[in-house]
Amino acid sequence: MVLLSEVLISMKRIEFVINEEALQDLIRLLRNMDVRGYTIIKKAGGFGSTGERNPEDYALEQKNAVVILACEESLAEKVILTIHPKLREFGGMCLVTDCKWTVGPAVSY
Repeated sequence: MVLLSEVLISMKRIEFVINEEALQDLIRLLRNMDVRGYTIIKKAGGFGSTGERNPEDYALEQKNAVVILACEESLAEKVILTIHPKLREFGGMCLVTDCKWTVGPAVSY
């Protein structure tokens, strides 16, 4: 896809999948780094290093949360270096991909 740079900005997309109990700790870290925008999806399920997570299982409530953000590469590096040591504690994973942001209000990136 060829679009003008006035339309798209190259960014990094960071996705965290963490134990929902650690969500407030992650949000606190993001805000301390001046991350100005993110999306949270609670009650996520799946299968990974902590086993199966079924948010509909009322007997063994173990829920994940997904946090998605897009930012410039310099902030992405800061986010990854800060949160990487905490991932074992949070019980989750982090994915980083290249993405394009449609130019809009700069306040969130």
